[in-house]
Amino acid sequence: MLTHPHRSAFYHGLSNLYDAIFSPFFQARAQATIRSLNIPPGSKVLELGVGTGLSLDAYPSHAQVVGVDLSEDMLAHARRKVAQRQWTHIELLRMNALELTFPDETFDYVMAFHLLTVVPDLPQLMRQIVRVCRPGGTVVLINHLRSERRWLAALVDCLSPITHLLGWHTKLSFAELERAAQPLVFVRRYKTSPRSLFTVMIARKPPLPQLPAA
Repeated sequence: MLTHPHRSAFYHGLSNLYDAIFSPFFQARAQATIRSLNIPPGSKVLELGVGTGLSLDAYPSHAQVVGVDLSEDMLAHARRKVAQRQWTHIELLRMNALELTFPDETFDYVMAFHLLTVVPDLPQLMRQIVRVCRPGGTVVLINHLRSERRWLAALVDCLSPITHLLGWHTKLSFAELERAAQPLVFVRRYKTSPRSLFTVMIARKPPLPQLPAA
């Protein structure tokens, strides 16, 4: 059963305009991040909150990609893209990111772009991400984080009425995310430009300990 839907009904009604409104802000960053990973052949990739599929062009055809989203309207647009481009390496499923039905340790890469401040339960989201990621696997997150500069954080807070309408909040700090993401280890954190509101974060799930030789 799908529970805890996206907070904003506005999001679900936005599918026809989503690409036009958000692709200038989100698409290039997500695609550049994916391409920078140099995903090897045979890798299994999960993208949570795939939406209309803005990032799908960037995934190599030699990987097996699963994209999930709670909005059937968003997925309908993504499915059209997959069909038009005849992508056989991409599968799209309606699924709640807080209640993933995949077995443990299924994916080599787990992606979540602009999702962390949308879901109503961040710790549960991170538990699911850690669970389905294989030991030694990679987790890639892109999201707005609360600025450590108090004046800038206060300025962004002024936008809260607008962001709440769109279904996300502006309060998440990196320290809070790091706590929720344990045992993931963040190995890189950067912005694609000095003026960007969004941070790219790459983490690793620790590998299984090596057993001593007999």
